[in-house]
Amino acid sequence: MTAEHVEVLIVGAGLSGIGAGVHLQTRCPSKRYAILEARNSIGGTWDLFRYPGVRSDSDMFTLGYEFRPWTRPRAIADGPGILEYLRETAREHGIDRHIRFQHRVRTASWSSAQARWTVEAEVGPERIPVRLTCNFLYLCSGYYSYESGYRPAFPGSERFQGLLLHPQQWPADLDYSGKRVIVIGSGATAVTLVPAMARRAAHVTMLQRSPSYLLSQPAADRIAGLLQRVLPPRLAHRLIRSKNMLLSLAFYQFCRRAPRLAARVLRANVARQLPAGYPLDIHFQPRYRPWDQRLCLVPDADLFRAIRGGRASVVTGRIDTFTERGIRLQSGQELPADIVVTATGLQLLPLGGLRLTVDGAPVELNRTLSYRGLMLSGVPNLAVCFGYTNMSWTLRADLVSRYVCRLLRHMDRCGYDVCVPCNDDPAVTAQPLFGLTSGYIRRAIDAFPKQGSKAPWRVHQNYLLDLLSLRLSRLEDGCLRFSTAGEPTLLATQETG
Repeated sequence: MTAEHVEVLIVGAGLSGIGAGVHLQTRCPSKRYAILEARNSIGGTWDLFRYPGVRSDSDMFTLGYEFRPWTRPRAIADGPGILEYLRETAREHGIDRHIRFQHRVRTASWSSAQARWTVEAEVGPERIPVRLTCNFLYLCSGYYSYESGYRPAFPGSERFQGLLLHPQQWPADLDYSGKRVIVIGSGATAVTLVPAMARRAAHVTMLQRSPSYLLSQPAADRIAGLLQRVLPPRLAHRLIRSKNMLLSLAFYQFCRRAPRLAARVLRANVARQLPAGYPLDIHFQPRYRPWDQRLCLVPDADLFRAIRGGRASVVTGRIDTFTERGIRLQSGQELPADIVVTATGLQLLPLGGLRLTVDGAPVELNRTLSYRGLMLSGVPNLAVCFGYTNMSWTLRADLVSRYVCRLLRHMDRCGYDVCVPCNDDPAVTAQPLFGLTSGYIRRAIDAFPKQGSKAPWRVHQNYLLDLLSLRLSRLEDGCLRFSTAGEPTLLATQETG
C-alpha cells in the first residue's frame, strides 16, 4: 500500500483541530499538513450533539479562538451558532481544503530509524484501508467516544412502552410536543435539556440521584457589549477574553480555597431563583465540594423559570425499576412518562481509541506521564490537545497549538528530527490526569496517561501557569530530549513503573 507523506498530521476537525490548522499554517507556513476527520463534517462535538437547547457551558469570548473574535451579542451561544462559527473559521482560513473526511484513524506506529509515524486509517462505510506517514502527529480528537454515551443498566427498562433514548443519539424528527418527559441526570446536559424541552412538552421531570452545583448568569455579557461598541474589534476581544478568563480563574480558586463559603454563595444564587420554601436541601444541596465536579451553568435562569412556571420539576431519588408507563422510585413514587432521556454522561475514550506503537512495542497509555499536559513520556513527535476542565477548552487548546508550532520551529532551526519527553527523576510520582470526581471520569481514568507530582509533568488547570509554562519556558529543559533519525527511543511504559 502506497503511503502519502505530510509533515504534520492532525487528527480531528472539531474545535481543537480547526484551531490547530490555523496556528500551524500561520506560524509554520512551510509545513505540509492534513487533517483526518472520522465523521462526514467538521465541528466535532458541536456537529455531533443535536439535542434540544444544546449550547456551550463556557462563554464564547473564551471558547472562541484568540485569532477570531466572537462578535455576537450572546456570550452563551447555542450549538448551531457555535457550529456556524467553526465552519466560517475553517472557510476563511482555508482549513477545509486540508480535511479528509470519513477517515477513522486506527493505529499509529513510530519508527526511530525513519523518524516518522505511519498512520493506518479506514475510509468510509466500506472501511477502505489507507496509510499516511508524517514527521509529527497532533491528536485533536478530544477524549470521549463519539459512538455512544454512557447508559447504566436500568432495571425493567425493556418493559417501558415509551421512547428511551440518550442525548448523543437524538433523532432528528423527534416530536415531543405535549409529551410527558423524564430526563435522568443532573449534569450539564440535563440542565440544558429540561428547560428547552419544557417549552413544548406537557411536563418535564429532571430525575436525579443526587444534586449538582448550578450557577445562574445572564447569557449576554453587558460589559462585552459596551466594549464592542466603543473599541476596535480585536482590542475589545482581547480585553473581554482576558476579563472572562480572569473571572473564571478567580471563581474557581475561590471554590477550591473556600469551599464552604463558595457552597453558600452558590446556594444563595439558586435560592434567589426559586419560590420561598422550595426544598433546596433535597434538590440543590450537593454532597461534594464545589468544583469536585464541573459546575453547571444556567443561562438566564431558564431552568429555574421552567420550574417556577410549573412546566418542569425536580425529583431526587433512586430508581427501583422502569414500568410500562414510566419509572418507579425506591421511595414508591411513580413518575409517568412518554419519553425518557438518559442524560447519564459520556464514555471517555483515550486518544479516540487510537493504538500507538513505538519501534514495534505497544504504548501502554496508563503507564505514561503527561509532559506539560500535551506530550507523553517516551512517545516521540506526538502531541495531544487537552483543554481545560474548569475553564473554556479553547483557552488551553490555543496555548497547546502555539507550543507545538514553537517546538516544530525549534527542531527545524537546530536540525533535530525527534523530540521525546523522558522522566529520569525518581522523586516524580504518578497521579491521576484529571482531578474531577465525576462518574464519567472515575469510570475511565485508569486508562488515561498519568500526571506527575511536579513540573513539567504536572497538569495545571490554570491558564496563567500554563501561559508561563507553554509560552515562556525553555524547550530544552532536560526532560524534552532531542535527537536525529536513527537513535532508538526509550519506551514510555518504563516511565511510571
